[in-house]
Amino acid sequence: MQYRNDDERAAWELAEFMIQQARLMMREAEKALESWKLGKEMNRQRCARRGINTTDAEIRWAASASAKNAITNNSFHVSLATMYYGAATANYARAEYLRNNRP
Repeated sequence: MQYRNDDERAAWELAEFMIQQARLMMREAEKALESWKLGKEMNRQRCARRGINTTDAEIRWAASASAKNAITNNSFHVSLATMYYGAATANYARAEYLRNNRP
């Protein structure tokens, strides 16, 4: 892409950086969700071996520190990704504005 001025280039590059950060945060959120799913399934299997029904296994998993940490990490990283995507959008808009409204 050819930029018309340094301000436009800086805004565009900052937007690209923000997109990279947002994608990184989404990957972290996905890892946390996978951790939660894996832990839930392992807990279900462990409880089944001990004769604990599915409902009680779900309750035990939901109350565990591992489940709470995984959900907290997922929520945290999704929030960060949302923030980065919003910032990227604002910087893309700024770059577009600078392209169209500066000599």
